[in-house]
Amino acid sequence: MKMKTRHEEILNDIYNLILNPATRKWERSLLIAAKNGLENGEDFGAQIGKLEFDFRPLASRNNLTPDVADFYEKITSNQAAAVHFDIAKHSADELPHQERAVFAGGCFWCMVEPFETKKGVVSVLSGYTGGHTNNPTYEQVLGGYTGHVEAVEIIFDTRVMSYEDLVELYWKLTDPTDEFGQIADRGNNYRPIIFVRNAEQRKIAERSKKRLVESGKYKRPIVTTIETAGVFWPAENYHQQFYKKNRKRYKSIKRTRQQYLAFQKFKGKIRSSLRWIKKKN
Repeated sequence: MKMKTRHEEILNDIYNLILNPATRKWERSLLIAAKNGLENGEDFGAQIGKLEFDFRPLASRNNLTPDVADFYEKITSNQAAAVHFDIAKHSADELPHQERAVFAGGCFWCMVEPFETKKGVVSVLSGYTGGHTNNPTYEQVLGGYTGHVEAVEIIFDTRVMSYEDLVELYWKLTDPTDEFGQIADRGNNYRPIIFVRNAEQRKIAERSKKRLVESGKYKRPIVTTIETAGVFWPAENYHQQFYKKNRKRYKSIKRTRQQYLAFQKFKGKIRSSLRWIKKKN
């Protein structure tokens, strides 16, 4: 990218972030200071360097608002993290052999890769659903102001994968006994829900849940709810395909989640064995 073009693009990004209602007040104040400096003819590199320095402490703790986080990755030349997800591809009309499924099971960062890497899955979009506010932001959902949960919407090829396959995978990725979040993700916005789009999906999900309840794998009640799907609002670009953009952080979160679920599965096997022995005697 030519230097002049890059300067114009970054300045345009700053203007947009200043106008973005999701930008926090203190983030906006830093962006306005940088904008004023650049408009007054101050050195571009020095102004952007200062902005990067001011944002760095919060960026290292993942505490920038999503769009500002994308901008930070751009000015620090982290191109992998700054890549934009093609929502147009996900929003295109479904083909006759395609269907959509919606699942909520904790932070959507951990819900994309397990589905997206399965044969037959066309696209996975992170977003918010089940709430009462239009166009919610991550900050609003995280604060519990909108009633939404973090979720993933999956487009899959019914010739390769069935809806029942996806539901069975969903149970393996979540703790169905935790109604107040999922593992390390605490709060109402992380509660586990299967959102069904039609009567057939509801029938399959309810039948699958019934089998899980009757399996006796869990000591506590199965609390995952099955609800009618509503409007699905795409999350900010920063959150899309997080496992590809922030591999190191994702691996750490994934490892913690897998360890918890593996231990839970182990306890379930012990309970099943004891139940079998008791029944045999």
